[in-house]
Amino acid sequence: MSPDELAIPFRERAGRAMKDAFLQEALTIATTKFIGLRREAFEVFPDGEALRDRARQIKEATLQRLDQHVERLVARVEARGGHVHYATTAEEARRIILDIARRTGARMAVKSKSMATEEIHLNEALEAAGVTPVETDLGEYIIQLAHERPSHIIAPAIHKTKGQVADLFSRELGRRVAADPEELTRIARAELREKFLQADLGITGANFAVADTGTVVLVTNEGNGRMVTSLPRVHVAVMGVEKVVPSLTDLMVFLAILAKSATGQKLSVYTTLVQGPRRAGELEGPDEFHLVLLDNGRIGQLAGPLREALACLRCGACLNVCPVYRQIGGHAYGHTYPGPIGILLTAMLHGPESVKDLAHASSLCGACADACPVRIDIPGMLIALRREVAERKIAPWAERVAFGALGRLLLRPALYRAAARLARLAQRPFARDGAIRSLPLGPGAWTGARDLPAVAARTFQERWDALDREGRA
Repeated sequence: MSPDELAIPFRERAGRAMKDAFLQEALTIATTKFIGLRREAFEVFPDGEALRDRARQIKEATLQRLDQHVERLVARVEARGGHVHYATTAEEARRIILDIARRTGARMAVKSKSMATEEIHLNEALEAAGVTPVETDLGEYIIQLAHERPSHIIAPAIHKTKGQVADLFSRELGRRVAADPEELTRIARAELREKFLQADLGITGANFAVADTGTVVLVTNEGNGRMVTSLPRVHVAVMGVEKVVPSLTDLMVFLAILAKSATGQKLSVYTTLVQGPRRAGELEGPDEFHLVLLDNGRIGQLAGPLREALACLRCGACLNVCPVYRQIGGHAYGHTYPGPIGILLTAMLHGPESVKDLAHASSLCGACADACPVRIDIPGMLIALRREVAERKIAPWAERVAFGALGRLLLRPALYRAAARLARLAQRPFARDGAIRSLPLGPGAWTGARDLPAVAARTFQERWDALDREGRA
């Protein structure tokens, strides 16, 4: 999303999304399907809950000794002939990759799906340097043609219907295309095939990296990742430092739970293990392999309030079940990572001021925590973010005053009882059948989307006191 679009208030962005009939249709179909597939996958997998516990334990143990695991990973990658680069910031990561592109004379880069490269805005940097980036994941290819950003962690084009994709292909490719998924896939495959052969540089993300063996792991369903890692002369993998896992045994736990949580599969179609550049006697693989380890705010949260978010597997399960995401989609969040976990990751990358509105874009229903394969307490961290936003006076003035007054009211029983009596009188013009469905001025924003229960004719305490006086309490 451009800075101009980000300047639009979140409430307005969300409002636009909820009025977009095409978006609502696409979101309903896709998220409902994902929810059903995940439920079915865990219903027939008896050890699912135990596996979630084990995955969480591995993540926590790894974060406690992250420096040691990263050092071992670096040593193993370099021993296999690879090169490792550490990027403290997004700008530094872009500079490292552009330096590799310039040194190797790259003019075209084919890319496998990678949220890390979206995070550092790599495509724009490549284009500015004269390198043409080509997204080869079908969803990423679609949004690249549309000049948009991903709206879901694992399904970048989830916000588009097949009819919209057909119209996009017809416009961009200069020929009429039917709204048939198989036909659309066939056309994209034909367009991309020659790009794999022409590209000098292959760029991927990394779902995991195994410290013991120096293995970078890619989990995909389309096979394009294997083309990106084997055909170009140079392969660059960009990975957040938290993606390291200690051993192949630990990796098996995450592979077993990732696909079930993301797409309801027992295992993704392609699990690619990359171990450095092509060696003597091998028929395929790059001449050079580079691993870019990305910090960009992650290390600072090892002892911070958002530490749990570092366990995220980027499966997207929390987005699919979130009632807010299912109504507004990903673009309304305004940043690279959408949904409940995206709010936490955005705060990690850009600071709490970047989520002063987004921190409230959650019902705190707990569905995200229930769906998370590593049991991240997303609602708890969202509440903590709201508290920090308030304490640092980042929230709007009116909001701070309103909640400050409510806090003082709740701490004073006598004042609370008086306020209840006053509210009972003030609500009379608006209360109907036990509910308040419309209020004027500022409170009208609340009742515009929900009803408020009317203050009871008698509070519980008043009823209890009456019973006590009658001797029935």
